[in-house]
Amino acid sequence: MIEIRMHGRGGQGGVIAAKILASAIFKEGKFAQSFPSFGVERRGAPVLAFTRADDKPIRLRTAIYEPDHLIVLDATLIKSTNVFSGLKRGGTILVNSSSRVESFAFPADYPSASVDAAGIAVRHGLGTRSIPIVNTAILGAFAKFSGLVGIESILEAIREGVPMKQNENAAAALEAYEVVEPAADLSDHGRFSAEESGTITVK
Repeated sequence: MIEIRMHGRGGQGGVIAAKILASAIFKEGKFAQSFPSFGVERRGAPVLAFTRADDKPIRLRTAIYEPDHLIVLDATLIKSTNVFSGLKRGGTILVNSSSRVESFAFPADYPSASVDAAGIAVRHGLGTRSIPIVNTAILGAFAKFSGLVGIESILEAIREGVPMKQNENAAAALEAYEVVEPAADLSDHGRFSAEESGTITVK
């Protein structure tokens, strides 16, 4: 089983991102599950969203405490909360930031990347400059960075799961996909094997 945990804030679209990711994984013949965890339900409050993927039915219903992949939709959360709690050795970190990933000083044994999902979202008219909706852009980057799911599946899931601005959301995902480099040397727990899924291109 592969587990993804997303850390964001209310209004960034993290809950919808988890659902879209689960839908994209399902389209590639896997079983998937997604659900959120809220604290204070208000715009700007920290939000957790979870996605699980497996090649057999998923019966686990708990929150994800030891993720294989970590997606941070708001970089300010890195200083205010322990977003890295339980991250498996060799697990990946993808953060929405215009800063280079090296500036975060993440441990070298955790493949990591940053993508300016906020800037991409604003360019495509998703949200506002002060509150950009970054979920679809971050998913496009995640598809490339993790190799877990194909970008075509992400785009199809966006068009089915996003009620408004489908073309803009798809374009944001595709732009983020194109600017991120795939992670190298991922451990086996971080993705399906090439035999299990035809979407995996990174060895």
